Amino acid sequence: MCAAFPDFRLGKVLATSFTGTLSERYGDAVERIPTPHRLVDWLTVNGLAVDSCTTAQLDLARELRESIHAAATAAAIRDALPASAVQVINDRSAQGRAAAILTPEGERRWRLGSASCVEDALSVIAVDAISIIAGERDGKLALCASPTCQAAFFDTSRSRTRKWCDMNTCGNRQKKARFHANQRKNPRSAE
Repeated sequence: MCAAFPDFRLGKVLATSFTGTLSERYGDAVERIPTPHRLVDWLTVNGLAVDSCTTAQLDLARELRESIHAAATAAAIRDALPASAVQVINDRSAQGRAAAILTPEGERRWRLGSASCVEDALSVIAVDAISIIAGERDGKLALCASPTCQAAFFDTSRSRTRKWCDMNTCGNRQKKARFHANQRKNPRSAE
């Protein structure tokens, strides 16, 4: 991956990891798929390798990403799902030709259509979003406690009380801020 671009924030849930390709939505937003080639990179890293991507396909991907974010956010706060977001997710789900396959190791992988096109990969992401938003998987949708992030994430922790979309970024940033605030209040505690 090119050093000129920010790292991908990879998670265990495909749909919410995909929404993480735009991070810090309420601060200084970081676009992690600014070019069609970066989308190809992200899909490859997530087991959905495609041959190429056009600007129009990147636009479709971003539309899906924002629709998943809107629907997952609404589901996390138990609000009505936005009809336009649901429509985009359903359209992307129906337009692909991906098939689930079982590997010899007993894992599910996705086989994209013979042309390995972006639409097939987006279909897989949309299907994953549908399964978590519909409550078909064990876990719950939550929003990151970071005021600049507020990303929707899928909490599979035992207690379902996770606060951060990613402990290594948002959680760590908040812990550092709290530590430094305590240091300013109690300068002697550093001695």
